[in-house]
Amino acid sequence: MAAPFLEVRNLVKEFGELRAVNKVSFEIGADEMVGLIGPNGAGKSTLIRLITGILKPTSGQVLFKGEDITGQPIHKTVNMGLASTFQIVKPFRHLPVVANVMVPCLCQRSRRKGEWVKTVELRARDSLEFCGISDLALEPASVLSHGDLKRLELARAIATEPDLLLLDEPFGGLNPAETRLVAKSLKRLHKGGRFGRLHSEGPAMMIVEHKLTELMPMLDRVIVLSFGEILAVGTPAEVVSNKEVIKAYIGKEVKALATQSG
Repeated sequence: MAAPFLEVRNLVKEFGELRAVNKVSFEIGADEMVGLIGPNGAGKSTLIRLITGILKPTSGQVLFKGEDITGQPIHKTVNMGLASTFQIVKPFRHLPVVANVMVPCLCQRSRRKGEWVKTVELRARDSLEFCGISDLALEPASVLSHGDLKRLELARAIATEPDLLLLDEPFGGLNPAETRLVAKSLKRLHKGGRFGRLHSEGPAMMIVEHKLTELMPMLDRVIVLSFGEILAVGTPAEVVSNKEVIKAYIGKEVKALATQSG
């Protein structure tokens, strides 16, 4: 039996007296798009940072492609095929947009994947075109709208040619039109559509998001986190009908989604 693509085992993270993540365990398959949802303060962003190696856990393990990557530096996990985006986007603000994407194009993994026949700039422009902001390539990142910054963040991540992509609130702060554009890009990327070509498969994804109406139709499974612990795991339909999940969200958007699915 093949090992899970990503496996999280009994992960714990304590900040002094606060246990932000408490014995969290789950698996993600190589072909899955999984949502990580929960109320504010549930520990979602902390969990993402533990998986990527930005934070070291108090205890527990993270395995990727069968290898223990617990607490490993980001450059190692990126070169293994694990990339992430962040809730707060921090580009090189005074550099052109295309230069922001050229930086991750220089990582070891990106250089060795595929035929290295294009220049770094052209590869960066490919990523920008996929995310719909190639027309802004020569603009300084400082002039980008919040929505375009989110798409720049995605372009930087996919430039590393990831096998697993972790996204922390990719729809955060976006208007409905911008949200639809980013959602469409993510679905196309997951299905293998890249830069006008059709690849055999795209990266697995784990998405942290509060905009459940936009998120749920994209997902294969949902993991619900509450007070640092897993509250529920299931299909979107199962999760939005779960009474404990509705209670954790005080019945707001999850209850509305349950009504729609019924």
